[in-house]
This record gives sequence, C-alpha cells and structure tokens, in this order.
Amino acid sequence: MKRIALLGSTGSIGTQTLDVIRLHPERFRITALAAGRNVDLVRKQIEEFSPEIVSVHTKEDARTLQAEYGGRIRIVWGHEGLIEIAGSSCDFLMNAVSGSMGLEPTLRAIENRVDIGIANKETLVTAGHLVMEKAKEHGVRLLPVDSEHSAIAQCLEGNSLKEVSRLILTASGGSFRDYSRSDLDGVSVEDALNHPNWSMGAKITIDSATMMNKGFEVIEAHWLFGIPYERIDVLLHKESIIHSLVEYQDTSVIAQLGLPDMRVPIQYAMTYPERLDYPAKESLNLWEIGALHFQPPDFERYRSLRLAYDAGRAGGSMGAVLNAANEQAVAMFLDGKCAFLEIETAVEEALSRHQRIEHPDLDTILRADRETREHVQTLIT
Repeated sequence: MKRIALLGSTGSIGTQTLDVIRLHPERFRITALAAGRNVDLVRKQIEEFSPEIVSVHTKEDARTLQAEYGGRIRIVWGHEGLIEIAGSSCDFLMNAVSGSMGLEPTLRAIENRVDIGIANKETLVTAGHLVMEKAKEHGVRLLPVDSEHSAIAQCLEGNSLKEVSRLILTASGGSFRDYSRSDLDGVSVEDALNHPNWSMGAKITIDSATMMNKGFEVIEAHWLFGIPYERIDVLLHKESIIHSLVEYQDTSVIAQLGLPDMRVPIQYAMTYPERLDYPAKESLNLWEIGALHFQPPDFERYRSLRLAYDAGRAGGSMGAVLNAANEQAVAMFLDGKCAFLEIETAVEEALSRHQRIEHPDLDTILRADRETREHVQTLIT
C-alpha cells in the first residue's frame, strides 16, 4: 500500500489523482491533502479518504475544519501548511498545485527523500537548477505527470540519452489555435477558457491559449532530461493524440499515443515502473480518429513561446522572472484587469528590465519573484 500526499487536491490534476486512487484502493492510501479555498470539496475528500493531515488556504478555514473534525485529523493552513504536507510521512508526493507556490514544498519533499509526481511545471521553470541538484543529492525521483513529459519518459525507456537527437513536444495550440494574431484583440476570458481538447484549471488553460504553457514545458523538459534547448522542438498537433516524440541519432522517431486523459500519466507516475490496468479506459482506435495534423509553431504568432525559449536559454534568474510575470499577468486577465495580449507584453517587459543573476539561491529566486509581480502590477492599470 503506497501512502500518498497530495498537494492541490481540489484542482484539476488533484481531483483526477483521486480518481486514480478510487480505481485502485488496494494500492494507494491518501495520508495527506493540501487544498485551496474550496472547503466544501475538501470536506467531502476528508470524509471519503480519511487523511491524517489536511492543509487549507486560510486560518479561518482551518479553524472551521478543526472544529468539525476535532482531534481526528490535524489541520494546518497557508504556505507553511503546504510545506508541512510535503514533509509528512508518505511514500509519494503528488505536486498538483498551480504556480510558484509549489517550489518550496517540492524542495521539502526532496529533503524528506520522497519520490515526487511533478505536475507543477512552474517549480522547474523557476528553480530547475536547485530542484535537480537537490533531487540528485537525496536520490529522489521526479516523475513527470504532464502528458508531454510522461510521453517523453516512456519513449526514452530502454534507451540512452546519449543516443537522443531531439525531443519533440506536441501542442494542441489552445483555445485560439485557429485565430490570427489580429483576431486575438479583445478576446474574452470565457473564450480563452474554452479549451478544445483538455479539461484543466483556469490558469493552465490561459497559458495554453498563449502557448506559455508549452514554453514552460520546454524548460521543464530541459531540466528533467538534460537536453539542450536547441534540441527541443515544439510541434502543433490539434488532435492531442500523439503526446510527444523522441528522435534518435539514427533518425528513428518514437512516439507515445493515447486519447486525451490526464489520469493515464497520473497513474503511470504513481506506479512507475509498473503499469496497472486502467478500468476507466477507452481504447485509442486510430481509424476512428481518421487523420492527424501537424505544423510548426509561428513564434511571432505565439510570442510567449519565444519568450520562454529565450528565458530558458538565458538561464539563471530569468526563469523565475518569466514565471512570476506570467502568473501575475494571467491572474489580472482572469480578473478582467487586462487584455489577453497584454499578458505577453508584460512578460516581455519584465524580462527585458531584469538583470540576470547566475545560479540564484532560493532567497534570490523568491525576491525576484516578488519584485517581478509588483512590477507587473504597475504595468497593467
């Protein structure tokens, strides 16, 4: 029985992680949950999974749950609560929170020598050098949960990284994949949240629409697999059937295919290297799909993707600035405080003004994050 601690239990990846646990109750047990503001949902999760410790967003919510569950469950709150969940007694941590708040809990779990299912790509975008160094030091595996990185890991199995020519990440193109750049002027939040293929949280759906999410995945792939940026490509593939590909030096290309269902890579991360039956499965029948389509991305149309490549190649503190600027601008777009195209403008301006710091420590990263957010708020009025 594998003991699971879950960060982000009420979000998209978190709820689908719980779906996988429901499919295999004999294999997994929830020992710790960290939720956000959805107290009603986390209350239901407590009743169903009986965790030993639960974290919620605010002190007030923690007091409410503590009054209900008394000494039966330990209730913690806030960012410190997230870190405490990450350091709790478990065999596997699923990091499914959104944004840079996932960084410190990831580092705490590594210190706890617990393998991590990494669905929080911002952790590696912000501080990939720190996370990978610490994981190597403590012998911890970072198991990819994003469908693209899970696909790459599967395509690499049994082969040597020395034989890899390039990684090819596929991208659906997001909510506005059929829009010209001029069409993007004035698009609404509702339009942006209408992803054609995947059911995801609001922030990642907006990132998919700007293609910043794919840029983050390029940086994540660089850190997870140790491949330089000039050998990581992005390919638009609107059906989301091929989740990514690996080309080897003999020109052979290996791809991983499947219907769009995040529970498959979630389950594989939780059971690696074993594969379990997936009772909810629907088989991929290519004759029903009929045709698959591909095209290279236009870096002028998808400027956020270009900015992510530039920040990744620059390295140092640039990833922290990239993520913080994007996170702040997306939050303001979701709140109706800025236009869609202002997101990338804010990110580009934040990157251009930042003085790059080589190999920043955690305090430097957190300071760059905070200062960047404050600056973006002044840009968008």
